[in-house]
Amino acid sequence: MPRQLGELEDTVMTRVWQWNRPVTVREVLEDLQQERSIAYTTVMTVMDNLHQKGWVRREVDGRAYRYTAVSTRAAYSAALMNEAWSQSDNPAAALVAFFGMMSAEQREALRDAMRVVVPTFPEPAESRPEDGAPADEAPPESGR
Repeated sequence: MPRQLGELEDTVMTRVWQWNRPVTVREVLEDLQQERSIAYTTVMTVMDNLHQKGWVRREVDGRAYRYTAVSTRAAYSAALMNEAWSQSDNPAAALVAFFGMMSAEQREALRDAMRVVVPTFPEPAESRPEDGAPADEAPPESGR
């Protein structure tokens, strides 16, 4: 399970995820300097730490490295949510509380996600015909 990113790590990873291409320390530095004063060595250290932690891979490009995200921001967010949920002593109550905190837009995103995921879940037994066949299949012929 990934550990939550620190503030500066998240700021750097946000750029890497948004740009969705190999990036250099210099590119990230120049972008960050539009918002704050930050040293090249600080950004270089953060990107090296992200590499050591497995968040980015890097390839040599001349005298520098180009860094690429190993996974997506969505996968990172999902892993954090799953970890938090699995740590609960009452997962159902945690989900109810989480759903209660959602905005209307988040609830709509959840509905959209459920439409994608639910067809892959097995159908509950009580919604199947008595012979146990899935509801959308005809029962096998008796061979008479």
